[in-house]
Amino acid sequence: MHIKIGAVGLGRLGRLHAENIAFRISQAELTAVCSIVKEEVDTVKSSWNIPYGYYDFEEMLQNKELNAIVIASSSTEHCRQISQALAAGFHVFCEKPLGVGMEEIRLAQQVVTKHSDKVFQLGFMRRYDTSYAYAKKKIEEGFIGEPILIRCYGLDPVSAINGAIAFAENSGGLFSDMAVHDFDLARWYLNSEANKVSAIGGCYAYQEFARYGDIDNGAALIQFKNNTMGIFYASRTCNHGYHIETEIVGTKGSVRIGTVPYKNLVTITNEQGVTNECVCDFLERFEVAYLNEIQNFVDCIIHNKKPDITVEDGVKSVEIAYAANKSLATGQTVYLD
Repeated sequence: MHIKIGAVGLGRLGRLHAENIAFRISQAELTAVCSIVKEEVDTVKSSWNIPYGYYDFEEMLQNKELNAIVIASSSTEHCRQISQALAAGFHVFCEKPLGVGMEEIRLAQQVVTKHSDKVFQLGFMRRYDTSYAYAKKKIEEGFIGEPILIRCYGLDPVSAINGAIAFAENSGGLFSDMAVHDFDLARWYLNSEANKVSAIGGCYAYQEFARYGDIDNGAALIQFKNNTMGIFYASRTCNHGYHIETEIVGTKGSVRIGTVPYKNLVTITNEQGVTNECVCDFLERFEVAYLNEIQNFVDCIIHNKKPDITVEDGVKSVEIAYAANKSLATGQTVYLD
């Protein structure tokens, strides 16, 4: 059995998803691609020999050869496209975030719940990273006792700042755009929902973000309902590369993932000293995780299973991000129901 997939969005991540489906995912076939950028569609369709290419998402949904849709379009399009694809009878994988407004996110949640016969999976790929999964296993086996605190750094390379500025108007803000991955990890590792959120931050290097009510560096402190704690730092101005670091502290020890964002196991010694190169972006750091999550999506369709990551995970993580945005704007602690 082969799952025939239509992919919408062919930017950096969208193209990686499409390439994985076309060449690396077992029992999957990239049958159609869609983008509002005509050149992206034409290039992928011809060079990879893809049967169908579309410039309009609704037109792609008319293709009854397809079994599933993978959404990697702009965040502002996610909720609408999720709803349309499910209503048209397709299984759906959607990149994070679920959406950029709580009202539309809750409507999308209702649609996903209504179409419970379809597989819906959200793209929190870090859960499919081998190191993060290994850390989860060690925690569940009691190696650090009971988790009491999580510390997360999510630092984007400053080399990507122009793209971040260009996207800022529709990103939903630093916490929604970047820290939402860490908020999901916190819920996963601590087995609890957020209770109260306090956030601070500013435009320390790039005032351009202020035009959109956004920031280039921010931090959040969260207390969870089981009284565990979370410390989160997000930045768009990292000079040494793409730095994703997570530490979970327990009553008997701790576990860290990505303390140094090594590119590989190579150490270079020369006139500049002893150096280790760092990963340059999220595509490089989580290359295997992106592959694993789409494989899981396809496997769930074939075996009629539900993914571990649900629409509720998307809603809860965005709720935390919006609480952080509100705390940043008001200077007040925000309580979540």
